[in-house]
Amino acid sequence: MLPDMSRVEDTFAEAFKMYASRILVTAINEKWALEAAKSFTGFATSVIACGCEAGIERVLSPEETPDGRPGVSILIFAMSKKSLEDQLLRRIGQCILTCPTTACFNGLESEESIPIGKSIRFFGDGFQMSKFLDGRRYWRIPVMEGEFLIEESYGFKKAIGGGNILILGDSVVSALTAAEKAVEASKRVKDVILPFPGGIVRSGSKVGSKYKFLKASTNTDFIPHLRAHTSERLPIGVRSVFEIVFDGLTLDAIKEAMRVAIEAALEVDGVIKVSAGNYGGNLGQYNIYLKELWEGV
Repeated sequence: MLPDMSRVEDTFAEAFKMYASRILVTAINEKWALEAAKSFTGFATSVIACGCEAGIERVLSPEETPDGRPGVSILIFAMSKKSLEDQLLRRIGQCILTCPTTACFNGLESEESIPIGKSIRFFGDGFQMSKFLDGRRYWRIPVMEGEFLIEESYGFKKAIGGGNILILGDSVVSALTAAEKAVEASKRVKDVILPFPGGIVRSGSKVGSKYKFLKASTNTDFIPHLRAHTSERLPIGVRSVFEIVFDGLTLDAIKEAMRVAIEAALEVDGVIKVSAGNYGGNLGQYNIYLKELWEGV
């Protein structure tokens, strides 16, 4: 059943080419797998300042992991292969290697790979050991607790970041409630993460600024109390706006996540409209039109 399309603005989200990897973290129990994943995905909301965008894709049962222990699937996105390699090396080395009882595995098959474990093995100070199993190489690195097992190579692929929706509400409560429901709905979509805190952005940005040293600044067109000073794009009655950003391994995955998020948001009383952020189609390589998300569904 289609949502109320009169409350879906006839516009598009502008998304961008990125590179992505999936890593699987396991531990003695779910608590420690999640601790490692939360640490790994910290300060990874936007490539504007964080160098990458990362998030927890889902929690894994022991039946879904390479070593039969509880685990977490993480997706990480960067603007280039080099940046992705740098972020993987830093975050696995500082956040997963250091976390009690963890192991780290590749979760994305691809023709090319990045040899992260091959670099991290040197932490073993010469006592590290190699293990070759089913055509894949692993490294056993001694640590004070026992041993850290890490797969040598991690697949990567071209991916997409920056899919988004904007939820326009008649109050902070209505807009935030709708955003929370949208997040919960979209989390059920595979191959997608929402990199911002709790999946929600209060400080949406635009490209450029009146200050020449800034690459991005606050999205003035969608700030209700600046309506009189900007383009007046906001409908009358809108008092609060939240953005949800979607990064995905495929365009179809992002479209599905956006669609179910919009449907969930529009179920909340007080949501006046759902829109999206774009830069006139001149910056990103993908224009995702909101009203076309239901084609073929």
